[in-house]
Amino acid sequence: MKPLIVLTGPTAVGKTALSIELAKEVGGEILSADSMQVYRGMDIGSAKIRPQETRGVPHHLIDVLDPSLEFNVVVFQQLCRQAMEGIYERGNIPILTGGTGFYIQAVLRDIDFTQNPENTRYRRQLEQLAAERGGQALHEMLKEADPGAAQAIHAHNIKRMIRALEFHHLTGEKISEHNEREAEKTSPYRYCYFVLNDDRDNLYRRIEERVDRMLEEGLVEEVRALMARGCRRDMVSMQGLGYKEILDHLAGEITLEEAVYRIKQGTRHFAKRQLTWFRRERDVIWLNKQDYGYDDKKILAAILRYLREAGILRT
Repeated sequence: MKPLIVLTGPTAVGKTALSIELAKEVGGEILSADSMQVYRGMDIGSAKIRPQETRGVPHHLIDVLDPSLEFNVVVFQQLCRQAMEGIYERGNIPILTGGTGFYIQAVLRDIDFTQNPENTRYRRQLEQLAAERGGQALHEMLKEADPGAAQAIHAHNIKRMIRALEFHHLTGEKISEHNEREAEKTSPYRYCYFVLNDDRDNLYRRIEERVDRMLEEGLVEEVRALMARGCRRDMVSMQGLGYKEILDHLAGEITLEEAVYRIKQGTRHFAKRQLTWFRRERDVIWLNKQDYGYDDKKILAAILRYLREAGILRT
């Protein structure tokens, strides 16, 4: 079984810096499990790592798509598999890092999406309903069809709600039950699954500071430039936290102050949902920063010990 390291956690917890230190220690290359960093030109709002910050560690699945293109878990899985083949050929270890739990699960458990059918006509009907009545209308439908999926999918996530409703419409099966079966599959990798975490108050403070920093670095100007390139509110890329709120501001619908408030609130809620997801995953190794006195060197040493015990690193 080929080795795989997962290093994840809620947004703004400090995964990026730790992942680079880890890659340096183990001969690793980093795969970004992030639904926004894949897009070119979306740097500030996605907290994308800068080239000078990589310290020579190869990063994959960053800046590979134009914002006009749709990115989803199936595309991510395909791109990730391709990148991992190259990493293994070079004799290195892939380090899957980022905060999108479903993306991580898709790779770690090798989830099969090929048998999921599609129905374009029904999907268009759902898209029209969402446009006319908002995401909450779809969420109410999903609660009736698949309560488990409704609990896991936020009412703002139009694409995932449509996919779940479409799956139920065509198969009569709940996508939550399908995904649960797939998630129980044995991983084809020899892996360690680390979740970096922090005290809630510290995490929320870091989130607020990150959002303030994004504004200082030019988030509004970045969104304005994306608009000039033809990016619209209905694009998947523009549904990301920080982008849809600034778009609403630039459209004159809300003030900048209100946009910033919504970004901070939405990001806190997102971090909470991320942690809920990770708590449901099995074989997770929790790395609570306060347990290590907020010393990254101690956290890194603990990770290396776990990797040796799992046989991923030689002692």
